[in-house]
Amino acid sequence: MNRILRIIIFFTAFALYLLLLEGCKKDKAANTSNTGGNSNPNNNGNNTSCTVVKADAENITIFPTDNPWNQDISSLPTDPYNTQIISSFSANIIKADFGSGLWDNAPIGIPYVVVCGNQPKLTVTFTDYGDESDAGPYAIPLDAPIEGNGNGDSHVIAVDKDNGVLYELFNARINNGRWEASSGAIFNLNSNALRPETWTSADAAGLPIFPGLVRYEEVLKGEIDHPIRFTLQSAKVKPGYVYPARHKVNSTGGQYTLPFGARIRLKPGFDISGYSAINQVILKAMKKYGLILADIGSNLYISGAPDERWDNDDLHKLGQVQGSDFEVVKFNN
Repeated sequence: MNRILRIIIFFTAFALYLLLLEGCKKDKAANTSNTGGNSNPNNNGNNTSCTVVKADAENITIFPTDNPWNQDISSLPTDPYNTQIISSFSANIIKADFGSGLWDNAPIGIPYVVVCGNQPKLTVTFTDYGDESDAGPYAIPLDAPIEGNGNGDSHVIAVDKDNGVLYELFNARINNGRWEASSGAIFNLNSNALRPETWTSADAAGLPIFPGLVRYEEVLKGEIDHPIRFTLQSAKVKPGYVYPARHKVNSTGGQYTLPFGARIRLKPGFDISGYSAINQVILKAMKKYGLILADIGSNLYISGAPDERWDNDDLHKLGQVQGSDFEVVKFNN
């Protein structure tokens, strides 16, 4: 009898051991599935099984070749009121509003992430300009960096490298595990489609932000092939917009000021030979593609993305360039 009992106890214990072993295997498999060998740091743990780096954004088409963002404006006519317009900010200097390290405990510039085509899309709750925002959903991971760490304009940008889609939010924050923002816009980078007339975007001018950023990865290629986003104070911005901008604000600029979407370019005779190789890339773009007015802000601040490889002291030398070194590309009033 004792022998039979010992046999029963043995097989019962063995069965429990097998069940425990199987449970451990399942737990290990679940953990492997969650990480998935995933080397995408931008997906907040979602298993997209995709490797992505920032440089991938420089290998996609950013709007068709005939799009104004790709237009060489170096030989276009100068605006007939160029002298009057430039005089309002002629003494101001160029300021690179991006760099390495921290300013006020946040990275310097407007950050972005690159995601894959299978990045999960999330619903965004819009709190202010929902009627002028694209409903989404947005392929922006919850761990995407927020400009200024949530202070200031708090832009959030994600670029889908596989589908050529740009997702941008303004005044964004995480609330109860989901995105909230004042406004948002989705741009098909393979299309010339604009925002609906009078609609804002994540930028005051209704323009995309990412195509106008100075990005370290593109500077490494030796050419910036687009206009650079810049700002002016309200008193120097006309309350209007010109193509390709779609939105205006209640700025206070008078007749001889720039509307949103206007372009200025560095004069062709401006000598860039004394600048570093990196700054020369930026200055060449200012001559060929110019600057595009996109928002209210400090005078002649140009926008870029933060990167630890920027040399802040070198970027500061762009401050040798003044407003008087530019000319206004003709625009329609």
